[in-house]
Amino acid sequence: MTVKGWCPGAWRPMMSGDGLIVRIRPRLGRLTREQALGLCALSQSQGNGIIDLTSRANLQMRGVQENRHEQVLSALFDLGLLDATAEDEARRNIIVTPTWQDGDLTDCLHDAILKALPDMPVLPAKMGIAIDTGLAPLLSDTSADFRFERAAIGDIILRADSSAKGKRITEDTAPAALIELANWFVASGGPTARRMRKHLEATTLPDAWSEQEPLSTGPRLFPGTNDAAHVYGAPFGSIDASALTSLIKDSNATALRVTPWRLFLLESAQPCAPHGFVIDADDPLLQVHACPGAPACAAATVDTRSLARALAKPGLHVSGCAKGCAHPRSAVTTLVGRDGAYDLVENGHPWDAHRQRGLTRDDILTPAS
Repeated sequence: MTVKGWCPGAWRPMMSGDGLIVRIRPRLGRLTREQALGLCALSQSQGNGIIDLTSRANLQMRGVQENRHEQVLSALFDLGLLDATAEDEARRNIIVTPTWQDGDLTDCLHDAILKALPDMPVLPAKMGIAIDTGLAPLLSDTSADFRFERAAIGDIILRADSSAKGKRITEDTAPAALIELANWFVASGGPTARRMRKHLEATTLPDAWSEQEPLSTGPRLFPGTNDAAHVYGAPFGSIDASALTSLIKDSNATALRVTPWRLFLLESAQPCAPHGFVIDADDPLLQVHACPGAPACAAATVDTRSLARALAKPGLHVSGCAKGCAHPRSAVTTLVGRDGAYDLVENGHPWDAHRQRGLTRDDILTPAS
C-alpha cells in the first residue's frame, strides 16, 4: 500500500487518471455566491465539470489538463480563492465548524490564527488545525492535530488530537498557545510520527496540556433546513458543477459553506428542486463510501460508484484499490478492486485480509441461490 505524504493544493495539484486534481481551501469554509458560481464555471471550462467535497472541508476541481493549470490559477486568483504562494497555501490547513456566525468566537479565532501562521514551525504536510468553537464540538471525528474547543465550564481549550483534555486558554492567548504546542511537537520528535495522534502513542504531553475536557460532541448536521441554511448532501462527496450552478441560481442562495461530511450549506436559500442532491437525512447513499474508481483514478482497476449506488447500505465501502482513499477506516463490508475484479473484506480496512477474492460485478449483485 502506498500512502502519499502530501496533500494536493491549487499551486501543487496532483495527477489522477482524469487529469489534475486542483484543491481549493475556502477561508472559513465559505464561498460567496459569486465565488461558488465562478468555481462551477471554471470547473466546466477548464476541468471535467466535477467538484469533490473532501473530508477536510475543501473542494477539488477534477480533470484539469496540465497545460491549463496556469489559466486555472489565474482564475482562482481573480475569484479570491488562491493563496499568494504554495507555502502559504500548505500552511493554511484550517477547518472550522460550519455553523459559525459573523463576529463570533470561531470567526475571531480564525482571523487571529491566520496572523500567527507565519510564526509556526515547519510541520508535516498533513497536519491541520480545527477551530471547533461552536455551542458544541462538531469536528471530533474530522482529521486535525490541534483542536480549539469549548470546555464544559465555559473556558476555551486547545487540545492535542487524541488527548482527552486540553489546556485552558483565552481568545487573546490562543495564537501563542498554538505556536507553543507546535514547537513542543517538533522539539519532542513529532515530525518523525508525522501526526499528533501517532506521536502521542509513544510520547507524553506536558501536564499543562491536560487540564480540561471539552464539551461532548454535538449532533452532526443533516440534509434539510437547519437554522438559517439549507443543507444538501452530495453522494460520495461528488458535485456536478452544472447541477450546483442551477441549485444556487434557483434558490437565490447568497453563499455556500462546505463541511467534511459530504454536505454543503446554502445561506439564505429559498426552497427549490434539489437538482440531484440529497435532501433526505435517511438516504443510504450518504452512508456509503466510494472513491472515483476507474478510469478517473489510475490506481483503480474497477468501477466503484455505480456498484456502490446499486448496493447502497450503511457500512459499505467500495474501494478502487487497497489504499482506501475514500474511507481509510474499518467498514462492515468493503469491496476492493484488484486486477479488474473485487475482493471482499468484512469488518476491516481495504488492505486487510479478504474473505473472498476475484468477485465479478454479477457475483456481487446476484443473490446466492
